Amino acid sequence: MSSYRDLDIYKIGLELFYIVHPASLKLPKYEMYELGSQIRRSSDSVVTNIVEGYGRKAYKAEFIRFLTFSWSSCLETVNHLEKINHLYRGIISNNEDLIIKYNELSSKIFNFIKYVEQNWKT
Repeated sequence: MSSYRDLDIYKIGLELFYIVHPASLKLPKYEMYELGSQIRRSSDSVVTNIVEGYGRKAYKAEFIRFLTFSWSSCLETVNHLEKINHLYRGIISNNEDLIIKYNELSSKIFNFIKYVEQNWKT
């Protein structure tokens, strides 16, 4: 692994962000700066915290800290998707699929955190 770009969790998170961001723009105008903004920020945070954590990978505790931020942002994104699904069913056509993919990503991030805790050498 020579870059954060080699991490599957980064690749998946970025791919999902590129789906969620434009999908969030389909929400009603009054949600653009509320729920829309929240989901854009949390989905971006998943990826951004992986990158920032990787930049601190020489310090195991810092790497884990930022991976944990990424994991919690992933969970937050699932929550926002669930709210959108309930309040605006059908506005994001693949919403339920996104929820499944973010839940899978959440598991991958969690497992990577465990891997780093047990195997990372600083």
